[in-house]
Formats: sequence, structure tokens, C-alpha cells
Amino acid sequence: MVAERISWESVRRVGSRITTPLSPDDYLRLVNPLWTSRELRGRIEEVVRETDDAATIVIRPGWGWHYDHKPGQYVGIGIQVDGKFHWRSYSVSSPPRRSGGTIAITVRAMPEGFLSEHLVSGLEPGTILRLAKPQGDFVLPDPPPARMLFLVGGSGITPVMAMLRTLHRRGSLPDVRLVYSSTTEERMIFRDELRSLAEEHDGFSLHEQYTDSDGVLSFPDDLEQLCPDWRERETYACGPAPMLDACEEAFEAAGLEERLHLERFSLDLGGDGAEGGTLTFSNTNKSYDADGAETVLEAGEAAGVGMPYGCRMGICHTCTLTLVEGTVRDLRSGEELSGPNERIQTCVTALAGDCTLDI
Repeated sequence: MVAERISWESVRRVGSRITTPLSPDDYLRLVNPLWTSRELRGRIEEVVRETDDAATIVIRPGWGWHYDHKPGQYVGIGIQVDGKFHWRSYSVSSPPRRSGGTIAITVRAMPEGFLSEHLVSGLEPGTILRLAKPQGDFVLPDPPPARMLFLVGGSGITPVMAMLRTLHRRGSLPDVRLVYSSTTEERMIFRDELRSLAEEHDGFSLHEQYTDSDGVLSFPDDLEQLCPDWRERETYACGPAPMLDACEEAFEAAGLEERLHLERFSLDLGGDGAEGGTLTFSNTNKSYDADGAETVLEAGEAAGVGMPYGCRMGICHTCTLTLVEGTVRDLRSGEELSGPNERIQTCVTALAGDCTLDI
């Protein structure tokens, strides 16, 4: 007789009847904080120092996590600091796994970055954090292009590293050129690993550009010297905004926009600021006085509201909420959006007067 296989979800449903009014999660997470299906969680396994100001955070995800992210995608990380959860998005620097194990993000502590500094210097193994599912379109195609060019600067290497590690794990790097800019040799993240990959794979070449001594890359002049066939390659660029702007301009001038794939870590909110005002949250009646420089998302987080978010750059629309009343201003364009029932992206809008949000 073949025993009937009972799914874990079936067990959970039976358990919920026994433990009502609580759920099995309420008991299980007392045993192991990763055993909950109410939210995605992870536990810090290790913090590996990469440079003086950068570290790789190794995370073991809990129940509900699917090891199917694409190389180059980012995840949301929620860390509790002083009793409040702070959320940011970071590229996954480890290659995807079929199942089980860990994921890793690599973070550089920025002078103005409260959470990045905490992640690099303030985390201990065993810390429980919240996770958001992988997102992003800056990914390694499957199959990969025959010829690829990576242009990266600083911590822009992190999504590219996931792509290179994936190709290496498959046992082969195709015709790949990596041009990596860093202020100094000491601040170049993954320097030794990249050099080892270049020694091991004939198809992979690495150019190290130290901007403090060598100067910044010139587009397209330096590309002509470093990669003469750059026009025929699929190019993936990630790094500081000035580098990406110059790169984008060069590809547009050459009529090659479709060959260029960009990943920006920060958003240039070039539109006019807003007046600010009092932000009220209809479901809790909480309120917060926001200035015109804060985004609606930042204001909600400062008020202690669990705001949805994804890329924090106005791309993925995960942060979109309904404006019950009031007016907000899009910080990219200066356009004003007014309620009622106007759907707004909270990560790129600011209050232009008192507003109420449906959350």
C-alpha cells in the first residue's frame, strides 16, 4: 500500500483549527523565528568584510522563499533599528540556487546612508530581518549573449557579480569584457575573485580603472581603446549616475540604445520640491508632518507605517497607494496629482499640502 503524501500546507490547515484563535505561526516562530508564512524572513548567517567600507551579508531565508531569482535582481531588506523597521533594496551578489541554502547581498556603507552603515558595521550573525521578493529587469539573459561588455563603477559590481558567478558555476564564461572603475585598488570590491576568474577563463578579460590615479573613463574614447568592438556587444552598465549618464549619451549618439542595459542605484529627482504638509493614514488615523523634500514613502516610514515599496526609484510601482484627498507632486517632473482615488507612487512624490492616504 502506498502511503498518501500529505502536504505541509494541509498540516498547517489542521493545526490552525487546533490553535484557534491563534495560528500555528504564532507558536512555531517561538521555536524558530524563520518558521512563519505571514512574512518573508531571513537570518544573518555571516558578515564578510570585503573592503574597509563594504561587506557581504549572508542570509538564510525562511519559509516561503523561492530560490529562483535571476542573476542581477535585487531584494528588499527590512532591519529593525531602535524599534523601527527600515527598508532598502540591494542587489543579490550570489548566484541563484535551485533550493535551500543562503543568499548574499553586498553593501557599501555610504556617508549619508544610515541603513547601509548599520548593515556593514552593526549587524551580528543571528539577526532576524524581513525580506521582500526579488525584482528587477537588469538580469543575465538565458542563454547569455555571445559577446558581453560590463561597465561598472564602485558598488555597481554587485548585480554583475551575480551574473559572472552564475556563468562561472556553469563552467564557462563566454566572450566577456569587464571594465571596472574604483577610486583606489583597496576599495575595489571582489578584486581578488575577479582576478582569479580572469586567470581561469580565457574568454573573460578584466580592466581595472583607478579613478584617483587614472582618471574617470571617457565615453566613447576610452571604450575604443579598451573594447574596440563595443558596438557589437550587449552592454550592461551599473554605477554612479555621472558614469551612467555619459555611457547612455555615448550609446544614444551611436544609435545603439537597444544594446545598452542600465541599472541605477539612485534616482535623480530633478523636479521642483513641494510645500509639504500633514500626511494622514486613513486606516490608523496616524499623522505625520512632512516637509517638501521628503517623499511620501519616507514620511510614512518615519511615522511607523508599514509602507509597501520595491525599487524606491519609481520603476516597479510596488509602492503605489491610493490618495484619498489632497495633492502630491511628482519629484521627477513637477507634475501635481490630486485625490480622490488618485493612484500615486509614494517613492517619487512629496506632499503639496495636507493629504490622506488609504493605508
